[in-house]
Amino acid sequence: MRVFFYGCMSLDGYLADKNHQLDWLYQTGSVEATDYDAFYAQMDIVIMGKKTFNAIKDLDNLDEIYPTTTNYVFTHEPNLHVAGFTFVSGSVVDFIKQQDVTKNIWIVGGNTLLAPLLDKDLVDVLKIQIAPVLLGDGIPLFTRNDRLQRFELEDVTQYGPFAALTYHKSV
Repeated sequence: MRVFFYGCMSLDGYLADKNHQLDWLYQTGSVEATDYDAFYAQMDIVIMGKKTFNAIKDLDNLDEIYPTTTNYVFTHEPNLHVAGFTFVSGSVVDFIKQQDVTKNIWIVGGNTLLAPLLDKDLVDVLKIQIAPVLLGDGIPLFTRNDRLQRFELEDVTQYGPFAALTYHKSV
């Protein structure tokens, strides 16, 4: 099993603005200019939080956004039902540890899920695109913890206005 984070942040380290909106990202560039399709083709499982799900839930053809993966949304809200998504609660760390070891898992969106996985050294690859935008405030990709973690740079690529950095876990 390999756990990936793939996402975009502003130059000053934010995933979303202070209102959890992504307009700044959509106005900067398009996913078609990135390696998203090749990346997604390698994934078996998608895991996101409810705030990330809320950012996409009103898109047309929601059930076609992640068509070839098993898609989980972590939430505290009971009884949610949306085609193509399974809503779960509990510890993301325990959930990841219960997954099939042959699967590739993509952590989509925020730090609420990413931070505990990083704390338990469960993230194997960070694929971070950096948008040429300074938000000044917002939802940070990373929160501070007391532990030093190192990753090794694997690749740097430019996709239109985005710089894409790929890091893998140091051994």
